[in-house]
Amino acid sequence: MKRNTIETVMGAVVLAVAGMFMAFAYISADLNTSGGYTVTASFNKVAGLAVGGDVRMSGIKIGSIVSQELDTDTFLAKVTMNIRDDVALPLDSAAAISSESLLGGNYLEIIPGGDPDMIEDGGRIDFTQDPVDIVQLIGKFIFSAGEAASK
Repeated sequence: MKRNTIETVMGAVVLAVAGMFMAFAYISADLNTSGGYTVTASFNKVAGLAVGGDVRMSGIKIGSIVSQELDTDTFLAKVTMNIRDDVALPLDSAAAISSESLLGGNYLEIIPGGDPDMIEDGGRIDFTQDPVDIVQLIGKFIFSAGEAASK
């Protein structure tokens, strides 16, 4: 009888610790998208970009990616992001998909413009830059170096 009580208490301790780790992970991930305003941008491709990923300006996180979908009219990838209320984006701002490192993931970088008017809730960023495909660049380099060597 005493052994069953000890096992039950140990199980409860394990569940409590697991719950604390889950709460810590949720708080650390900053998945809360309440507040802020939504902005969309369209790209030719969004390779490596994920829902919940960071939206950064000058290296500082200012929001997160809410959704990605295919615009069936233009066949472009439409990315919706949630931007903090305290960050106002000029109308001529640009969005670029940047890489954290050679092996890391991608994030959405906002390059602010100089327009005095600001993007409103539900607005759109017109100037975008697609991600650089490292594999494609290396392939082009190898083939062009091979052609130069054969001449």
